[in-house]
Amino acid sequence: MPGRNFLFVPGPTNVPDRILRAMHRAQEDHRSSTFPELTKGILSDLTKVFGTTKGQAFVLPSSGTAMWETAIVNSLSPGDKVLAVRNGQFSHLFIDAAQRLGMQVEIIEAEWGAAVEPAAIQAKLAEDTAGTIKAVLVVHNETTTGVTSDIGAVRAAMNAANHHALLLVDGVSSVGSLDFRLDEWGVDFAIAGSQKGFMMPAGLGIICLGPKGLAAIATATCPRAFFDLRDHVTHNANGYFPYTPSLAHLYGLREALDMLLAEGMANVAARHKRLGEGVRRAVKAWNLSVCTKDLTCQSDTVTAIVVPPSADAEVVRDIAFRKYNLALGAGLGPLRGKVFRIGHLGDLNELMLLGALAGTEMTLVDAGIPITLGSGVAAAQAWYRESAK
Repeated sequence: MPGRNFLFVPGPTNVPDRILRAMHRAQEDHRSSTFPELTKGILSDLTKVFGTTKGQAFVLPSSGTAMWETAIVNSLSPGDKVLAVRNGQFSHLFIDAAQRLGMQVEIIEAEWGAAVEPAAIQAKLAEDTAGTIKAVLVVHNETTTGVTSDIGAVRAAMNAANHHALLLVDGVSSVGSLDFRLDEWGVDFAIAGSQKGFMMPAGLGIICLGPKGLAAIATATCPRAFFDLRDHVTHNANGYFPYTPSLAHLYGLREALDMLLAEGMANVAARHKRLGEGVRRAVKAWNLSVCTKDLTCQSDTVTAIVVPPSADAEVVRDIAFRKYNLALGAGLGPLRGKVFRIGHLGDLNELMLLGALAGTEMTLVDAGIPITLGSGVAAAQAWYRESAK
């Protein structure tokens, strides 16, 4: 099909041409005397994206999923008890990873579409007077449902319970796109990947540890080899890695960090908020609903749209892809067939998003879902004009 595929899933995201050019390079000696300049610059600038002056960032040739394991095995010991909130597919998989690694997981069940409830975490921790719960696992931005939870409030709840559990946060679809404050929120392990806010191909797992997280590396006794951050601490100090790094990805990450920091992280978050609001206004104009239960918690990186009971969201996605070269996100787990998702994160502007909304409108009409062509696009256009600086 002529033209460019419109990629509007919530990850992987569009890769800017300048990042592709940065990655297109010959291989080099990753043990040379000049290589540390690249490594040290990347690791230093990553802390600015995570919002920390006290923490330390690490990069592994893996994925965001692998960072779940990295966080767990570097913070805990076999059989440790952890508390986790399940409010979507990715929190479910975070829990699954902890269980497979031998942790005892106490689960707070929440409705899919609801945000993490800090009061529920506080109540569970307050009951744990013996301090048997060693960590709290939460997802900052639950991509399945388009919900962003208040991590600062989670930390405040943990402090109110006077509990010393570590806070492990999945920020895969938030770090690099949404406001993230590792120091202020007291996050001990923050997890990210290269294929979302960092605007790169999948292939890098990125994790940032606060002071308590760094201290936990020395006391955790889980078996670890490839994901052992102790090795990274030793090698990164000199600007190297404990094994062969993905050179192309590192150069892409260097370019991505240059782009993010030139825009400014506050401006990056503001841009995503503004773009996301346009999508939400389009959905409202279509008289459709979003999966998010509390509209104040809607994500600025992805919108999960509920189709009418008589429709199949997978049919919507297939029409969009085959007829209009538009990739929309699938409903996951129990939401499959009920929800489709529009990702609006990474390298993105108003006109790109308006094109996706126009394609979605044609798709919805083709799928027999009664909307007025142009209504959502017009609502988004009005907002983007109104909110333009």
